[in-house]
Amino acid sequence: MSQPTTAPPDLPPGPILALGGAGLLRLAQIHRLRQQRLAQLARDRLRRLWRFVDPRNPQGSWARVAAQALATMRAAQVSAARGGDEYVVAALAYQGVSSGLAGVLQPGAFALSAADGRDLSGLLSYPAFEVSAFIDQGMDHTQALAIGERHLDRIVATEVSDAARVATGVAVASDRKTVGYVRMLTPPSCSRCIILAGRKYKWNAGFERHPQCDCVHIPVAEDVAGDVRTDPKAYFDSLSEEEQNATFTKAGAQALRDGADLSRVVNARRGIYTAGGKKYTTEATTRRGTGRRVRLMPEQIYIEANGDRDEAIRLLKLHGYITR
Repeated sequence: MSQPTTAPPDLPPGPILALGGAGLLRLAQIHRLRQQRLAQLARDRLRRLWRFVDPRNPQGSWARVAAQALATMRAAQVSAARGGDEYVVAALAYQGVSSGLAGVLQPGAFALSAADGRDLSGLLSYPAFEVSAFIDQGMDHTQALAIGERHLDRIVATEVSDAARVATGVAVASDRKTVGYVRMLTPPSCSRCIILAGRKYKWNAGFERHPQCDCVHIPVAEDVAGDVRTDPKAYFDSLSEEEQNATFTKAGAQALRDGADLSRVVNARRGIYTAGGKKYTTEATTRRGTGRRVRLMPEQIYIEANGDRDEAIRLLKLHGYITR
């Protein structure tokens, strides 16, 4: 794979990559753009289903389209997860390294539940439950339905992103040529993500995020000198004063302009969870496809493997995330 010698002219400000050049940055951006388009498509389809919600019986009316909503959401998750291993292979190629994948990613394994292990059908039904509660409290029907729709939008955006992110994390873990990944912003970004930009994580570290986060992995090769970098301060400086104030609050942004440390201004852990990080889910079958058993989520696999990559790969195969 050849590497461009100059950066494309339309790159947004923010991530500054030293290794792999503009081609690696562009690859990550294209990978993320694909997830955004999938999320938008799924959102539009679920919004059409949301129109069937009757404020006189929100939960009952949603139940009539719930199966279609679940099928749409799972199809989007599968599409988002598909290609995670190809992305890792391509990212390593830009670093001049041949991939060492131990198995083939199975996209369907990332559409069995929400990324944190919750039941996906129940999660999709929650906005209708909210509408019922709001209306019972006296809220205007139109306002209640609008709030429910916005919540449904957030669920779609989060679950599509998480399916892609967890799948990429599994590909990173199962490729012995990677030591880990670097976190990259997808501007515009929130303050919590900005201060995490450029941090390097081991291959078995789950991706910490908040709902609707759109940061991405940059896989890092083991035997290449140098590093992949992003620069939170450079991103802050690239924003207008108005944008800085909106992202960090007026007082926080002024403190940063006066030289304060980013991590001291921002509470990075607020609202953060780990994608793929719930310990178990029962949304799976045995390897023969019959019966039910508890399935380890990827994050729990990394914990139980305790730094042993061979054991992590064995468990990823056992629980159906990759195949030989």
